[in-house]
Amino acid sequence: MKKTFKLTHPKIKAPRLVEAIKYEVKKYLRRERKKALPKGVDFWDFDCRMGVDEVSSEAVHVYDINKAIDHAESKQLESFYLEILAKPGRRIKKNREESADEKDDS
Repeated sequence: MKKTFKLTHPKIKAPRLVEAIKYEVKKYLRRERKKALPKGVDFWDFDCRMGVDEVSSEAVHVYDINKAIDHAESKQLESFYLEILAKPGRRIKKNREESADEKDDS
């Protein structure tokens, strides 16, 4: 998904637009996660970028998208660019020694 969202509308208030944008993003993520995984892949991961426009967009973690949308609303931006690209993800197993060291530090 590569899209520029507008936060202004003549009839719809900004909070309703923000809710609609968040819902659209959530729906896209849900749809992408339901797709069949390729062989050797554990989960779908996402590369996300957000900014005022495509050129000035910066990397954002998938879980911080809602916060970034709220931040754009608080800055009273007219629009913002959001890019979400799905990629295959693989889990990394920890060594038993490393996990034992982490428990000792706690």
